[in-house]
Amino acid sequence: MFSTRLTRPIAVGAAALAIGGGAYGIVSATAGNGSATATAATTPPSERPAPRSGRSNARSGPAAGGTVGTIDSVSTSSFTLTTTAEQKVTVTKTSATTSVKKGENVLVLGTVNGTTIVAGKVTVQASNESANSLAAGVVPFQQGAPSTAKQVGRIPANYSQGSGTIMSGTAANKATEAALAAYPGGVVDRVVKLSNGEYEVHNIGVNWPHHIFVSQNFKVVGAD
Repeated sequence: MFSTRLTRPIAVGAAALAIGGGAYGIVSATAGNGSATATAATTPPSERPAPRSGRSNARSGPAAGGTVGTIDSVSTSSFTLTTTAEQKVTVTKTSATTSVKKGENVLVLGTVNGTTIVAGKVTVQASNESANSLAAGVVPFQQGAPSTAKQVGRIPANYSQGSGTIMSGTAANKATEAALAAYPGGVVDRVVKLSNGEYEVHNIGVNWPHHIFVSQNFKVVGAD
């Protein structure tokens, strides 16, 4: 009788965990020297290909990343912006945040959790990046539209989704800046260092590209 009472709650809890993992993605990490090693018993939902419904890849937990966009509104503690792919982002100010104004085009680097960023650095840019976004072929997110399936440039040999080391600090910032300069419009929610020393920059909020590959010298080499 005692064992029967215990079994049902555990089964229900396991089911809830499976549902939660499928909806948001689960990435476990081991801290160490400004980075974390992504681990999972199986390929985590956050690294599976984007569902054909048009949803971008599920996001990981808070990690270094950023975005580029035009400021819509500013308050004492935060500001909101819209990317060239029409993604709405909320940015939490910190003591290191540059003073900004409505209408300015900015590059935001910091800790990303979905479409919320705790700013580590905000840089006002000279011009809007809309033209660059269109030229790069970025496909804005559209509910119900299938994700674009294509590859551009070079994908690192032996690349495997879900592998690598989640980065932070200068390397993550440089890789994020390079990716956003080439493919503005989305939100970078993590940067992963691959076994060959190159970087996979994970991009959400657009139907393409979801993965942007950056060399050790922080030059974009490919996307898919």
